[in-house]
Amino acid sequence: MTTASMPKMPRSAGMSKTAGGMPWWLFLITGTAWIIISWFVLGFDSRSVASIAALAGAVVLVAAAAELFQMFTAPGWKWLHGVLAALFLVTGILCWTNPGKTVFWLAAFVGWYLLFKGIADIILAFLTKAENDAWWLGLIVGIVEVLLGFWAAGRFTRSLYTLIVLVAAICLARGITDIIMAFRVRKLQHAE
Repeated sequence: MTTASMPKMPRSAGMSKTAGGMPWWLFLITGTAWIIISWFVLGFDSRSVASIAALAGAVVLVAAAAELFQMFTAPGWKWLHGVLAALFLVTGILCWTNPGKTVFWLAAFVGWYLLFKGIADIILAFLTKAENDAWWLGLIVGIVEVLLGFWAAGRFTRSLYTLIVLVAAICLARGITDIIMAFRVRKLQHAE
């Protein structure tokens, strides 16, 4: 039997080979959720250190789960996703087990994360410029992440307000990135 005569397998509605077979609207939902979380984070104040550390731990643990998923579904750089998943997992657990003492360390960690994620988003924006009409949005998000990363990573003794802003910025950046990914996956699904 030749490949031309083999029957084609039906594809589920909204599913594709792209993005590990995830439906495009799932990225849209997660992106919206991240943006809502960033809005709630900005409502915290200095009296709620434990709440901020716990919420930051939850955000970092969700990032660990996302990196773990990417480790199994991404076409390349699986080892890097695995390293990031392990680092995020340890950080998230530390945030929950000892919230008061991890605040300044977490602020530095978030700053470095923003710096490296911003660089990766800038590179990805230029690499996908030909296929992605919204590449410039990824570029803007990457530039903002790099600027926030430099600002936060430069001083390790930033106040609690820095952590609040950085956690909100990560949530916002992740939300925008997921929404961009939703429309990229949708476009690729329609092209198939």
